[in-house]
Amino acid sequence: MASPRVGDPAPDFELEGTQGRFRLSEHRGRRVVLLFYPGDRTPVCTKQFCSYRDRSAEVEGLDAVLVGISSQGMDSHAAFAAEHGLTVPLLADEDRAVARAYGASAPVLGTRRAVVVVDEDGRIAHHHVHRLGLDFEDADDLRATLAALPARA
Repeated sequence: MASPRVGDPAPDFELEGTQGRFRLSEHRGRRVVLLFYPGDRTPVCTKQFCSYRDRSAEVEGLDAVLVGISSQGMDSHAAFAAEHGLTVPLLADEDRAVARAYGASAPVLGTRRAVVVVDEDGRIAHHHVHRLGLDFEDADDLRATLAALPARA
């Protein structure tokens, strides 16, 4: 399946998360940032989600809904979130169907680090898959990405 491109309708999905079930289409009218990541408790992912926790006031000020998505189950996500006091909900995409639908899955590697912004109308507004996954977009990067997107018509 080809990766969706900017302007394409965002594939809808529903996943269980650390803050309850999350259905993308229920967030129409708001921007949604999908933060695909390889795995709970890995060094870069831990640094990434702890950075959002440490700057939670700035993350909340982004005027967007943020969710993390990886292939671990709810037990793993709940333990990871509790251990580090994470503030961004983590969604369980155990069969990687959502990661595949968004071009954030690779054979052998699993879920790749990626940031996808879905605009208020449910269309892809930004799509970036990290080549190696050794870096991530912090609160400043997310703010800049969101600020660069066109305002809602």
